[in-house]
Amino acid sequence: MDKFRMIFQFLQSNQESFMNGICGIMALASAQMYSAFDFNCPCLPRYNLAYGLGILLVPPFILFLLGFVLNNNISMLAEEWRRPQGQRGKDQAVLRYMFCSMAQRAMIAPAVWVSVTLLDGKCITCAFCTSVPVKTLGNASHPSLSQGEMKRVLARIPCKEIYDGQELIANEVAVRYLRCISQALGWCFVLLMTTLAFLVRSLRPCFTQAAFLKSRYWSHYIDIERKLFDETCAEHARSFAKVCIQQFFEGMSTDLAATRCHPPRKAPADAEEASEKLLGITDQGTMNMALKSWHRCKPPLHLHPPALPSGNGWAGEGQPPTHPPVPQRETAAYYSRV
Repeated sequence: MDKFRMIFQFLQSNQESFMNGICGIMALASAQMYSAFDFNCPCLPRYNLAYGLGILLVPPFILFLLGFVLNNNISMLAEEWRRPQGQRGKDQAVLRYMFCSMAQRAMIAPAVWVSVTLLDGKCITCAFCTSVPVKTLGNASHPSLSQGEMKRVLARIPCKEIYDGQELIANEVAVRYLRCISQALGWCFVLLMTTLAFLVRSLRPCFTQAAFLKSRYWSHYIDIERKLFDETCAEHARSFAKVCIQQFFEGMSTDLAATRCHPPRKAPADAEEASEKLLGITDQGTMNMALKSWHRCKPPLHLHPPALPSGNGWAGEGQPPTHPPVPQRETAAYYSRV
């Protein structure tokens, strides 16, 4: 159990590297999924386009959503976006930075799927086989067919075992034509995604360095604050449970001492240490109010709040903080000492 706890703590401390590794594994998994996928074009005029584009676009969308699901920061982003204003303002630039950071990682696996699909060419061949230019690639001496018959003949191009239109257009010619277009689109997509990634990762901080540093700093702050709050709540819950259980057994020992004349045992030292960690919150109602206040009215980001009960936001909400006036002599003496 300690080994699993150490591994979990290591993953938490190296969350960014861990998420990069997860995205790399998803990218390799997407390529492996496509290679193992049994592509079967229906070879029907009304279903080829839907099937081909569905295989090209639906799995990348699922992988994109899965990239957000596997990212632990999505809950933090949703909480920061939906929380009330309270005593702390919400910076839209920070929210955009957090969303863009998660979207960049979530786009890796879908980009790999689309690239592999286009370079393979089966989806484009199935989806757009009915759009092959017969006048350019086909047999011009063949008698003219109706539009419906032409669609049915062209829809069978990806299916070599059932293709019966060799007198109209060669099967291999049409397949190579569509596959060349698909591979060209695939390489253009790879070039576009690579250029876009280069611009986002390299050039964006150069133009907006101050805003980029500010957004990154407060994004890290929100993540660290949430982790510390969870750790503090877990420690408080552990101490609260320990004190409650200790009081329960003390009450039981007192009852037993009253009935059987056994002296009650003294409380151990760890129970006193646990009671000190409760920070004055020793009942369920106060704890619920504190947790609700953390969501509704987070404390302002100021290291010198007024020494009033309303400083944490859960008592006396809506009252502006009042700072005591500082005499000029004390201020001058302070700066002279500095």
